[in-house]
Amino acid sequence: MAVDNGADNTSQLPVVFPPWLDRLQIKYMNPVVKPFSRFLPGTSVIKHRGRKSGKTYETVVTTYRKGDVLAIALGHGKADWVKNVLAAGEADVRLFRREVHLTNPRIVPAGAADKTLPLAVRLQNRRVAVLVSDIA
Repeated sequence: MAVDNGADNTSQLPVVFPPWLDRLQIKYMNPVVKPFSRFLPGTSVIKHRGRKSGKTYETVVTTYRKGDVLAIALGHGKADWVKNVLAAGEADVRLFRREVHLTNPRIVPAGAADKTLPLAVRLQNRRVAVLVSDIA
């Protein structure tokens, strides 16, 4: 499996969504969706720490699970939360009403055709990179 272990060059990851949508999602959509994330299939909240501040953040993501592997399509490219998770090497994710600990985060570049990924994220991986992590 081809893996990019977190180089800081964001131009390496394709971005599907425009920057204005990122700002809209962070400011308005995520606060509305976060309380309902436990009830919406595939919607999860990832808890991570800031690289410099150490502050705890929560970000709404769409997760795909296959066995002990959790995958998140990176349609927004290498966002701050992705950099934080890669730098820390771990994160916590709330899947429905259960919280799991993620270890060994890595990026699978777009077009990698990794057969170990869940089918839904494999289809997205044709165009965007995927953050893959092991469930501890």
